[in-house]
Parts: sequence; C-alpha cells; structure tokens
Amino acid sequence: MARQLDEQIAGRFPVGQRLRVLDVGMGQGTQALRLARLGHQVTGVEQDATMIATARETLAGEPEGIRARVRLVQGDGRDTGVHFLPGSFDVVLCHGVLMYVEEPDPLVAGLARMLAPGGLLSLLVRNGDALALRPGLSGDWAGTLAAFDTVSYRNRLGLDVRADRLSALTATLAGIAAPLHAWYGVRVFTDTAADGAEIPEDLQTLLAAEERAGRTDPYRGVAALLHLCGVRG
Repeated sequence: MARQLDEQIAGRFPVGQRLRVLDVGMGQGTQALRLARLGHQVTGVEQDATMIATARETLAGEPEGIRARVRLVQGDGRDTGVHFLPGSFDVVLCHGVLMYVEEPDPLVAGLARMLAPGGLLSLLVRNGDALALRPGLSGDWAGTLAAFDTVSYRNRLGLDVRADRLSALTATLAGIAAPLHAWYGVRVFTDTAADGAEIPEDLQTLLAAEERAGRTDPYRGVAALLHLCGVRG
C-alpha cells in the first residue's frame, strides 16, 4: 500500500514538494512517520489512547527534524471540521477506519473538505465484493455462502464490522467532488496468512507479486482490501 500511495503522490505533486498530510485513524503512526521521514508535514488523528501513546513513544525516538514535522491529535476522525479549516491539506489518509464506522459517507465527505483543490484522498477499506473468499479458502462453506449476501463480517479481532463495495464508494467519491482517480487491491495472495507468521526470506519477491496483482484485473477485484485514491476537484 505504501508503494501505491507513493506512486499516486509522485504522479500529482512536484518532486521535492513538502506536502501537508492528514492521517485520520493513524493507529500507531506507521504511515504518518514514514511520510514525515520523507520530508512531509504530517498531522495524525487517533481516538484510541493506547495507539496514540505508542505513536508518541515512537516519535520521541526520531531525530528532532522529524519530530518537528509531526503533530499528533487525540480525537475522533469524524470531527476534522472542529480541528482544521477546509482545504488545509494536500493529502488525506484514512486507512483501515471505515470498517468500524456504521455510516461512512459523512466521514468521507468531511475528509474531502479537508483537501485543497487537486488534493489526494487515500482510503483503505475491506473489500465487500470479496468477503466470501477468506472463508471459502479455509473450507468454511456455510460462512462462504453467507458472505455473498452481506457486507458485514467478523474480523480477526473478533469484532463485528463492515466492508465497502467498490461501486458504492466510487459513487460516494463522485458525489463529494473527489472522484475516484485510481484503485488497487491489497492482500491478494496473503490474506490467509496466519497472524504472527514469520516473514519469508523472499519478502521482496512476495511484495512484487502482491504489487503486480494489486494493479491487475481480475486479481485486484478479489483482494481482501481495496486502496482507493480520489482527487479533489
């Protein structure tokens, strides 16, 4: 996903431009810190106290120049309008958040309002068109049949959450003046890997295979996750 995001950033902004990035639901700050290390000014928003504490601890170990480029805000991603002015950011990330939001459209619309004209909105969502694949590959036939007719599922944390269909999000992005510019699949081949599995020695080859599949039909359509990139008109 990081490679996909970098590709979109490189295609939209001049090389060397320091971008204003908002990462909503940043978790422990993996993408926020990666982009700050690349020279961008990053604001991370996270509601979970444990996650934001981890991000702060990691940030404290970074060089001063990187620490100065990162601002961390504890808060709900649905309240971006409280914290920031419209058009304040060149890039807005919302990765792995929509599955926990019952009504995602207002959140996505709020994120789009944070973008300057021509800005990039990056969403990572569970693929509602491929929910039957994981139970099918594991031999859970009853779960497979049930998954065809729903966008609800139970994740590996044991939480009942929801997925998004590409067609619905495409319509949402068009309706909020940030139409879909590109989309990718994420975790095409590796979704069934066990939690805590050892990193294989041929990791770079694995990543190359995943990256190729993530941009190639029909493989990307059955990925566990979808990475959608909209552009603010």
